[in-house]
Amino acid sequence: MRRPRLLLLAAFLVGCASPPPPPAESPTAAVPLPSAVLEPGAAVESAVSIAFNEGPAAHADGSVYFSEVDGNRILKALPDGSWSVFRDPSGRANGLSFDPQGRLVACEGANTGGNRRVTRTDLKTGKVEVLAETFEGKLLNSPNDLDIALNGNIYFSDPRYVGNEARELASEDVYLIRSNGDLVRAATQPDIAKPNGIAISPDQKTLYVADTQPGPPREARVVAFDIADDGSLSNPRTHYSFGAGRGIDGMAVDVDGNLYGAAGSNTGPPENRAGVYVISPAGELLGRIPIPEDAVTNCAFGGPGLKTLYVTAGKQLFRIKTSVQGFVAYPKP
Repeated sequence: MRRPRLLLLAAFLVGCASPPPPPAESPTAAVPLPSAVLEPGAAVESAVSIAFNEGPAAHADGSVYFSEVDGNRILKALPDGSWSVFRDPSGRANGLSFDPQGRLVACEGANTGGNRRVTRTDLKTGKVEVLAETFEGKLLNSPNDLDIALNGNIYFSDPRYVGNEARELASEDVYLIRSNGDLVRAATQPDIAKPNGIAISPDQKTLYVADTQPGPPREARVVAFDIADDGSLSNPRTHYSFGAGRGIDGMAVDVDGNLYGAAGSNTGPPENRAGVYVISPAGELLGRIPIPEDAVTNCAFGGPGLKTLYVTAGKQLFRIKTSVQGFVAYPKP
């Protein structure tokens, strides 16, 4: 069903200086980013305003698929601001991503109507395949977010944030669905405690996992793992820490290996305002793209040349032009 065109709202300008100054008091003030990352004068725009949104994934045709979590739907937005319903109900879909063949892979979570599984949909035929639903005979907790390697391997996080359904697995882990269909546990305690967003570096050698250690003291951080040829993970280390602040929910990477993390809150301290935090491969904060709405949940590259960053936050799907090209398994620029 086609929806009416929605107004595009220009918002907050982002500068281009380095090194970044201390964060400003204004919730939407930017920590300036180098011009190699953002186009000078680039503005954050609202592309769609609907409901609580998550998991954007851009298609080669210019559309963006994203999850309307509270509405239990997957929606499809077009560049002109119109949108339609792709799947209703979605099985409480959250994170979405396209595999190298352009098929939509979805993490379906817990709570009312949730399927607690990972599925893959062929957009041409409509066929839905269940890729993962149980591990060692036990139902998954609530698949949350994912990323897909160039060889077809799928990494996904399986925490539990919502839902009163009984848990069958004792830990909240990261799993690997190998390209041959095998499901293996890739990371668990004590290396991670409550995994969320996931991203693979463009050289396919590092997996980044957003994790929250309960403490005390509580710590929100990004954990980096080395990826072996068989997809297994090793050498866990803290890549970046948000301390006790609101850490990364979902994330993306660009071709230079920079990490883009949806994090922070506009009701929190100035050093942890809502936005997309850009972190270098060395673990240094390059800057922050301010987002005016809470909560910032996820981001993904798409658009012409993969130089548009789409961000889900609150009831909005935002977008901003970048100087650098994003890196995804699909589509190719």
